[in-house]
Amino acid sequence: MCQLKVKSAGQDITRDLITEQTDQVLSICPMSTNERKKLIKELEERFTVWTDPARVLSNDDKHVGWLPQKKGTTNWRFWDRYESHLSAKLPPAAVDSVERVTDQILSNLEDPAREGPWDRRGLVMGHVQSGKTANYTGLICKAADAGYKVIIVLAGMHNNLRSQTQIRLDEGFLGYKATPNKDGNSAKELTGVGNIDPSPIADSVTNRNNNGDFRSQIAQQFGIHPGGHPLLFVVKKNASVLRNLLSWIRGSADMTDPETGRKFHTEVPLLVIDDEADQASVDTKEISRDEDGDLDPDHNPARINSLVRQLLYSFAKSAYVGYTATPFANIYIFEKGKTNDEGVDLFPGSFIINIPAPSNYLGASRVFGIAGDADSGLGHVNPLPIKRTIDDYAHKRDKNGDVDDEKGIIDDRETEGWMPPRLLNRTVHIPMYEGKRIIPPSLYCAVLSFILSTTVRKLREGSGLHNSMLIHVVRFTLVQQEVATQVESALNQIKSRIQNGDGARMPTIVDELRALWETDYVETSQSAVFKEEPFHGDLELPAWDEVESELWNVVSSIVVRTINGSAADALDYEEHSENGLNVIAIGGDKLSRGLTLEGLTISYFLRASKMYDTLMQMGRWFGYRSNYADVCRLFTSEGLVEWFAHIAVATEELRSEFDYMVNVGGTPRDYGLKVRSHPLLLVTSNVKMRSGVNLDISYAGSISETITYHADAMMIQRNYLAVKTWLLELGSSEDGSGVKGGYFWKGIEASKLLELLNNFQTHHEAHRAKTELLTAYIKMQLKQDELTDWDVILVSNNKAASRPHVMDGIGKVGLIQRSQFPESRGNEKKYSIRRLLSPTDEAKDLSWDGESPEYKRALEITKSNWKQDQRKNKPRNEPKRPGGREIRSVRHKSKGFLILYPLDSHHAKLDTNDPVMGLAISFPQSDTAKAITYTVTQTYYNADEFDFS
Repeated sequence: MCQLKVKSAGQDITRDLITEQTDQVLSICPMSTNERKKLIKELEERFTVWTDPARVLSNDDKHVGWLPQKKGTTNWRFWDRYESHLSAKLPPAAVDSVERVTDQILSNLEDPAREGPWDRRGLVMGHVQSGKTANYTGLICKAADAGYKVIIVLAGMHNNLRSQTQIRLDEGFLGYKATPNKDGNSAKELTGVGNIDPSPIADSVTNRNNNGDFRSQIAQQFGIHPGGHPLLFVVKKNASVLRNLLSWIRGSADMTDPETGRKFHTEVPLLVIDDEADQASVDTKEISRDEDGDLDPDHNPARINSLVRQLLYSFAKSAYVGYTATPFANIYIFEKGKTNDEGVDLFPGSFIINIPAPSNYLGASRVFGIAGDADSGLGHVNPLPIKRTIDDYAHKRDKNGDVDDEKGIIDDRETEGWMPPRLLNRTVHIPMYEGKRIIPPSLYCAVLSFILSTTVRKLREGSGLHNSMLIHVVRFTLVQQEVATQVESALNQIKSRIQNGDGARMPTIVDELRALWETDYVETSQSAVFKEEPFHGDLELPAWDEVESELWNVVSSIVVRTINGSAADALDYEEHSENGLNVIAIGGDKLSRGLTLEGLTISYFLRASKMYDTLMQMGRWFGYRSNYADVCRLFTSEGLVEWFAHIAVATEELRSEFDYMVNVGGTPRDYGLKVRSHPLLLVTSNVKMRSGVNLDISYAGSISETITYHADAMMIQRNYLAVKTWLLELGSSEDGSGVKGGYFWKGIEASKLLELLNNFQTHHEAHRAKTELLTAYIKMQLKQDELTDWDVILVSNNKAASRPHVMDGIGKVGLIQRSQFPESRGNEKKYSIRRLLSPTDEAKDLSWDGESPEYKRALEITKSNWKQDQRKNKPRNEPKRPGGREIRSVRHKSKGFLILYPLDSHHAKLDTNDPVMGLAISFPQSDTAKAITYTVTQTYYNADEFDFS
């Protein structure tokens, strides 16, 4: 038998190197062309996947470093076998990443052998469907090796997610299938790591059955002993379960506080892993504070939050690590929160770790794209061409209320159609398309796509694979059941037509599938974007004849399952491990968090939410799709594409800010304050922010820009005239020709700037640049003698291809072109773009007449941050211009910079000759910046009125 090992002596392992060494071996051990391609592809995935180092914000107050000293004296048996288990499934770089990151997390906890009481609270920020379970399984293994004796995993809100987590911990930590002990039989069926080395022993009080959560009567056989085996609990975030667990743990406590009566364990180290830590664990009750800003010690927290904290408070030695891809709610936790019965709140005051996604991960930024950012931390990312717009589930209506000939989605008030945004009868809604209880054409197309994608995977990768389709349109179970009935009916008709033929019916089902194949699949797979993907590479679609020959085998294997609180169906992938499960999963909340859909290719998504964390967690289509990304499809509305794209940018901004704070030595509290003052504020629900609808915001060190505009010609003209009149009042510009890319005005008083903001009307969805918020913040800073002096530029496009426009009294300007986003959106009530600001424009107030000392200092800081950047794909060349964040850090606190963009309305296909005026404001960094508090009178994204204090 031939063996191939790819080695490189001091050089990167590239595809060319892999191909070269593969062909050397195959000259001795020949194989077919297809087998050779598959081998090279597998080796490429294994050896060219990389992960950037994790970054840590920490607070080492009262922390004692310990792990390096203990590394060589500890027998890491749990970890060693888990590492071997991972190595059989993951690329070496991915295993190395788990090794590094779990060491970083463990080192920020305490040595379980440390004397006296201690407490650590941390947060791990991952990505949706990126492997958080693998990471915390590795942490549990190392913690058990180090000496942690009680390990509690809080595994979501539903039985199926808890069971899924238990199964994975059986495989990665316990080494045996945790099942109910029947008839006194103590034999354990080995699984996962147990087949590698069965000698490390840990006990589990919970089991893998759907009803295998904690029960007091079963737990009586276990004891908590300092020298005993590690004890694992995998439990739901359910008040009854947690209350019973708390009672049982306190029942064996060895110490009682004489003053408070609190019972706790003095010598048993506890580790709590909180999976999806932003769900249910956050205290959502309104709080009251004393004159020092501290929490009322008699505050009564929300139930789950209270019980989790009481569990931690039942151990003198405890560590809490929350895992989430959407950490916004956790960072909003009041860092001074402490109550008599629960102890301190769950704010991650000890550390926050940001885990970068591996290079083969497809997340929001890759699916929806990023248009590039003024800050050096974000670059341009092309979106993948896998989104398909749904436009047949609601109807536009004319002035008389009649359905227009052209179908499409209007707004959240729409109540007509198959699945409108607003259901009048939530529990008894019957989805109807053209008066019939049938699925709409877009969903029918999605089902056909699932058949084709599953077929491609079978032909490319062989049999035995799991393939899933997600249908998430509503959270009401009765409506989901009706959707399932309609989908199953459509699927059965497709099966019948493929098996029995269509007779004289034209087009036949095979014709329909082939048309979809040729117009969608072939074109998408061959697109330039996919050809540039490192993990798509030379993947080719099979010939149509091969696809057609497999259609019946594939379609006959597809089943429909509803996954919700009342459904008996389950995604039983494990039971179909040999042949694979091909499933169309229909559900709501249970499919929104944590639950993995194996081999997900097709997503049909209409569930609306405008909370960052909720929307991102619903994105089950994120993850690893190295062999089949080109056959994945996301069917959704234009509005949701727009929201996801904004979320992708905002999330990347906050991660970039995290890295910047690591560079400058920040703490978790500093990052918490930054998130809380982010201009795009409603990143989570108001109750999770624990301040109702009273929100704080600071623009210090940020850029605020309009990316959503009125498309109405009168509104466009109004804002254009407001800007032109205001500029004329400023007098002659510093550069009267505009040859340097714009017209400049320097030394403008703040009162004059406020006049413009008062007359300029932003769209109600222009969240970053609402003039009410900008005005309130500037007025607040004026009280600190800041933002008193302003520079202004009217940007002009000097390229020959730009459309010229004469602005009376000022001069000729070249109009700026910004494309509509989403790209398919037509002339509607608004004009949205991805990005207004060009990065070079933000430094023009510092460099328009020569490089100022501030400009040079900003460039020095940018270069320094570039050198500290540990990302593998960071720009190769040292920056030649300063980044936006660095520019704002050196600009004097008294100086603000207003950048005006005359956007080409013809390029935007708007019915007006006036330019669309966009504005961006670059605010300097400030250590004395005052946050403005404002009250949203309705849900933030629909609100037009604000009260300021």
